[in-house]
Amino acid sequence: VQLQASGGGRVQAGTSLRLSCALSGRTSIRYLSWFRQAPGKEREFVAAIKWSGGTTNYVDSVKGRFSISRDNAKTTVFLQMNNLRPEDTAVYYCAADSRIILSSLSDPHAYDYWGQGTQVTVSS
Repeated sequence: VQLQASGGGRVQAGTSLRLSCALSGRTSIRYLSWFRQAPGKEREFVAAIKWSGGTTNYVDSVKGRFSISRDNAKTTVFLQMNNLRPEDTAVYYCAADSRIILSSLSDPHAYDYWGQGTQVTVSS
């Protein structure tokens, strides 16, 4: 599985961005998730989508503001980020795994496949 993240940028607080994660290669995955990592901090789980059925999960800090979805062809996953805050500033990564279980979604070590990061900078 190859993952390619894109869509980051520098925006003002209160505005929106949409990140994309393009999948290629063997796409028999169980979950695809977004993580983020701010300078000096650990990589943090943001959102996940279950490949079969489309069930979604979010970290509490983004609930109601971020939305994860995928296209009908299941080749791209989106992270729609609304009402962005300065504390959302981070490098955002997409990750996937074919065996991960629900209880491990927030553990970055549980994922075998990672895309390169895309920088999101939110200014106040």
